[in-house]
Amino acid sequence: MSLSPQFGSLIPSQAQEILNSNYLQFNNGAGGPAGPGDGGDSFAQQYLPEIYEQEVERYGNRTLSGFLRMVGAEMPMTSDQVIWSEQNRLHISYAGVVVANAAGTTSTITLFAPAAAGLTNVISINDTIVYINPTTGAESKCIVTNSGAYGAAASGILVNEIVVQPLDNVQITAVTAADEAKVFVYGSQYAKGQSTTNLPAGGVLPAQDTARISVEPTFTQFSNSPIILRSQYVVNGSDMAQIGWVEVATEDGTSGYLWYLKAESETRLRFEDYLEMSMVEAEFDTVGGATQRGSEGLFAAIQARGNVQVGFTAAAGISDFDDILKNLDTQGAIEENMLFLQRQTALDFDDMLAAISGGTAGGTAFGLFENSEEMALNLGFSGFRRGSYDFYKTDWKYLNDASTRGGMDGISSIEGVLVPAGTSTVYDQVLGTNIRRPFLHVRYRASQSDDRRMKSWLTGSAGGAFTSTLDAMEVNFLSERCLVTQAANNFVLFKGI
Repeated sequence: MSLSPQFGSLIPSQAQEILNSNYLQFNNGAGGPAGPGDGGDSFAQQYLPEIYEQEVERYGNRTLSGFLRMVGAEMPMTSDQVIWSEQNRLHISYAGVVVANAAGTTSTITLFAPAAAGLTNVISINDTIVYINPTTGAESKCIVTNSGAYGAAASGILVNEIVVQPLDNVQITAVTAADEAKVFVYGSQYAKGQSTTNLPAGGVLPAQDTARISVEPTFTQFSNSPIILRSQYVVNGSDMAQIGWVEVATEDGTSGYLWYLKAESETRLRFEDYLEMSMVEAEFDTVGGATQRGSEGLFAAIQARGNVQVGFTAAAGISDFDDILKNLDTQGAIEENMLFLQRQTALDFDDMLAAISGGTAGGTAFGLFENSEEMALNLGFSGFRRGSYDFYKTDWKYLNDASTRGGMDGISSIEGVLVPAGTSTVYDQVLGTNIRRPFLHVRYRASQSDDRRMKSWLTGSAGGAFTSTLDAMEVNFLSERCLVTQAANNFVLFKGI
């Protein structure tokens, strides 16, 4: 009876030669003498595979935070709400006015359309105004001969009306509500010896009104509320006892060999990104009835109180950007601004600036490049000046990352943001001193007993934590914060759609 090969056994040979029956086969990953269909032996491997111990960083730096660290600040707060006030304009003007012709050269101006009837007339008799016709651009300078601000219904005008006489004695053209003309006060004009209680010839003043209108300063108040962000990483006790090491170099500076704490490190990095992403994306919601929940992030604040530029492209050239400058002129006119852009919009800016510089012929002045054609061939522009404004341009990784707003195949509703580099001086009650803070800053809940800027703690019964009967280690993260976007009228949001 011949001996047939058994599972795991070898058949010796008289000569030192390689046969199918006398050597271990490892090419199938199982080992052992591989007979027909037996799959070989899996108890060991003679030759181990070559293993790279270090992780390959194929996505580079994966973190997205850093935007608020560049343009903002962080300050503690102790309440459920932060409230701030912003100045209104200093000078007096009205848009959307309606002009009706009256007898002679006088005209009656309704200072605001019915849709804005809640506004107050603060233009006094003897004020001098400029009237601008929205259709023709024609203007006329007038003196106010009667004002409804005095409640002078008996004189034939309403509270939101004024009667004016052009200084050139030419009656101004009547306009309808759809034309929305504009008037603004530039001064006043009194006769010799005339007091503020004396009216021009023919003026009527009710007995109860004996003084010029006092213009009281007003302000606009805004508020925001913090939101609570939480995250957690859990590793069970059994997995903690089976150690497997991997060499890493993470974005937070951690390097070397890590065990299960690698996943904890990435959970922390992801949570830190959430802290910034929430401040950028947060919205108020109406869940829960009338109670206001959520928070107002950067994008929501700019869309509600700032400026929105839709469809900026290089094809439009400098004209689209000049429209932005003209609008900034009507706002705070802050000289230095920062542009945080997604890739396509950044390239559009480069193309726009390159088009201004022109080609290489015809006596082109390369300006910042010291008139060097070779230097100008660097087509990436990091900063430029237009009009009286300086702009510093950079890519915003959050808008380019494929796992967030960058994974839209070139289509994105948010393409960038212009952030003014202004600051204001305020007294901080928590710090007890005057500080300078940027228009964009984060407020987080903190007190002497609890700081909720970025909390982390361990729970469970493994890994050094002995707080519960749970056979695991839980790493907990928590923060409570909100973003304060002050002077949002100086911010610009670039939208694609």
